[in-house]
Amino acid sequence: MEGPATPDISVVLPVFNEAASLPELLSRVRATLDADGRTFEVICCDDGSTDESLAVLRREAAADARVKVLAFARNFGQTAALDAGFRAASGRVIVPMDADLQNDPADIPRLVRRLDEGLDVVSGWRRDRRDPFFTKTLPSRIANRLVSLVTGVSLHDYGCTLKAYRASILRDFRLYGEMHRLIPAYVKWAGGRVAEEPVAHHPRRFGRSKYTLAKTVRLLLDLLTVRFLLAYSTKPLYFIGKYGLLALLLGMLAGGWAVAKRLVWGQPLFTDPFFPIAIFFGLAGIQLLFFGLLAELSMRTYFESARKPPYLVRETVNLPPPRGDG
Repeated sequence: MEGPATPDISVVLPVFNEAASLPELLSRVRATLDADGRTFEVICCDDGSTDESLAVLRREAAADARVKVLAFARNFGQTAALDAGFRAASGRVIVPMDADLQNDPADIPRLVRRLDEGLDVVSGWRRDRRDPFFTKTLPSRIANRLVSLVTGVSLHDYGCTLKAYRASILRDFRLYGEMHRLIPAYVKWAGGRVAEEPVAHHPRRFGRSKYTLAKTVRLLLDLLTVRFLLAYSTKPLYFIGKYGLLALLLGMLAGGWAVAKRLVWGQPLFTDPFFPIAIFFGLAGIQLLFFGLLAELSMRTYFESARKPPYLVRETVNLPPPRGDG
């Protein structure tokens, strides 16, 4: 059965060794969205599976043209699989979800309907999470609170893959590391509207979890990058320059004290410990200011060459719609 050129919904599934769960999952996705009356496609990104996942996906795609498959040459990770799926998706709304049956396809219509309220992202919240507490739930809760604190975007469950996005929001995103979890923070920073909705969460029935504590650590490291990008991505000189000015001020104070000691008490200038301190901070301040200027030029060159505005266009009047709205 052929789908329309622009479906209402693109469901994106990152897949890694989920052969046992895929037939049931795809069947439930089709049943749910057919009953909801929305046109859809399912983008399955096989992330170098070593089981029969790719063979299952090929069979499903042969039986239903709405199931589309991307297969990586090797395992690149969940973020890369989601990034590839987002770029292949043609729907007006993009819904990523896990392929292990822990996310429930029945929640998709409810998340999509929330977008109709004028939202740009609706993030799933696994309020009743069915995972081991100490190895998965507790580290996730700590990470969620840190992310909310640093970004200023308060969500209970950044780690839930099940979300609904307006497609136009994702068109210009490039995902690295564990940053797919932090997209809501980027959207909020760009002026988008973000909300969360409780979703069902089921115990894993097939295979083994791909989650490790190392992913939480990587997420926290990515958070440092996100904090910089959220606050200073378009004005890096503001971030670097303030430390440069602080270093120059410390250098001037140290140099002034060394000169004062020479003039008032006749102490040697060049052997005074404050003299090399003044030189160090003075040079560091100048270097930081020049680094800030170079970063500023690089950022402006990036936005000009990519033609990517540092803001989110919500709607247009008597103009073409924002790219990706269909």
